[in-house]
Amino acid sequence: MIRPVRPGDAPTIAQHRFPAEVDAAERPMYADWVAEAMQRGLYLGFLALDGEEIVAGAGLTLLEWGPSRGDPQPFRGRIVNVWTHPDHRRRGLARELVEFCMDAARERGITRLSLGTTSEARHLYESLGFTASTAEMTITLR
Repeated sequence: MIRPVRPGDAPTIAQHRFPAEVDAAERPMYADWVAEAMQRGLYLGFLALDGEEIVAGAGLTLLEWGPSRGDPQPFRGRIVNVWTHPDHRRRGLARELVEFCMDAARERGITRLSLGTTSEARHLYESLGFTASTAEMTITLR
């Protein structure tokens, strides 16, 4: 079964975001942010359940970007927190959840999505139509 996320799911989503114990200290702050972002309508997501157990999840963060050349929509979306329990991988859950996120973006008129990926997940996203960009650069300000 797949269901939309709720603010009470924020700790689980934070666990998906920061699965390594070395990052456990990051979880409470992220959970607080996710819960608030859900209440403001800026975080949408979906969870796959096996009975009562959450076995996969994916989220969509809405970013107020402003209209740009060729795109009058003021929001862009970023697919985040795609996670599947190891015992449930290779069953299409991540694909289905990302498709739910893509549909949620379309329903809101959002035409541009981005995401970060790993080499293991790249094929999944490419099969959904995502393409790599060579134009983006980042910096971490301190």
